Parts: sequence; C-alpha cells; structure tokens
Amino acid sequence: MEIKYPEIGICGLSCRLCPRYQSKGKSRCFGCKTDSRMVVGCPFITCALKKNGIEFCWVCEKNSACEKWKRRREFGKQHDSFKCYQTLENDISSIRKNGVSKFEQLQKIREQLLKEMLQDFNDGRSKSYYCIAAAVLQIDELKETLTKAKRDCTGLGIKDKSRLLHSILDEIADQKNYCLKLRK
Repeated sequence: MEIKYPEIGICGLSCRLCPRYQSKGKSRCFGCKTDSRMVVGCPFITCALKKNGIEFCWVCEKNSACEKWKRRREFGKQHDSFKCYQTLENDISSIRKNGVSKFEQLQKIREQLLKEMLQDFNDGRSKSYYCIAAAVLQIDELKETLTKAKRDCTGLGIKDKSRLLHSILDEIADQKNYCLKLRK
C-alpha cells in the first residue's frame, strides 16, 4: 500500500511534533508509518495498515465501534505517553472537516516554529516542552511568542534565552489554561 502521509500518525497524532521525530542520531523516528516503526508492532499499525490496508483509523468503516481506538482517544483526553495527546480529538475533527492535506500544511507550519524554538532557545533540556507547546498553542500564539522572545533575547546566553521563552510560553499557558507538560 502507498503511504501518502508518513508524518501523520495512524491514530491522528502529528509525528512532526514528537520529540523522537525531532531527535538527531540513531534514536530518531521518521514517523509511525516508516519501515522501522512498522516492525515494532503498534496495534494501530497492525490493524490499519497490515490487516485493513488503510492509512488512518478514522477512515476505517469500523472506527466508531473500535474499542482499541476508542480507548486510545479516551486515554489521550487525560494522559500522555512520551508524546502530547492533548490535541488528538481536535486534530481528528480538523482532518475530518478540512482533509488530511490541510492538516499536514498546518503541521508543517507548527514544525517550522518548533524548529526555531529548538535552534534558538533549546538549553538541551527543553525539547519535550517545546514539542508540547508547538502542539498545544495556536499558530498565531507561537509566532507572537517567538517574535517577542527573539526581540527580548539580545545578548543572552542559551540558558537565559530558554528561560525567557519558557516564561513567555508559561504566561500564555496560564492565561489560556494550556498544559505544557506531559500528563502522566
């Protein structure tokens, strides 16, 4: 089967905003539909790709009755694993309403903003935090945050730049009631 969207997870997550996707070296993941991930045995990969020959759970004719997908989505409303699931339901709704191509375009914008955060403000300990922020905040909020942080960071070392960006993101999170940490 031809995979058209390798960076969009079978269950609806954006691989582009995952810390493992943004890693360098051997631990890097190139998306859940790449050969290296398909041999791992994720239940969604096994069911959707291998058994049903479909790329996404939401296109399956059995999706409304699928207990596996329902449990993942319910779990994702309150908890995260190594990746942020906070936006999963909204992402699936957006894909259903606007199509996968439009969703992918938005994820590419989010990824570019994430890459700017990682390049200019990562103190070596902030990748997961920035990945969550890139997934949770609205795109215009991310752009405004980066503009402000870049304007205010002149002459700062990387640790202070990271603290500055964290404080701006935390302020927005407090105002909008966003959670910028993994919910375990």
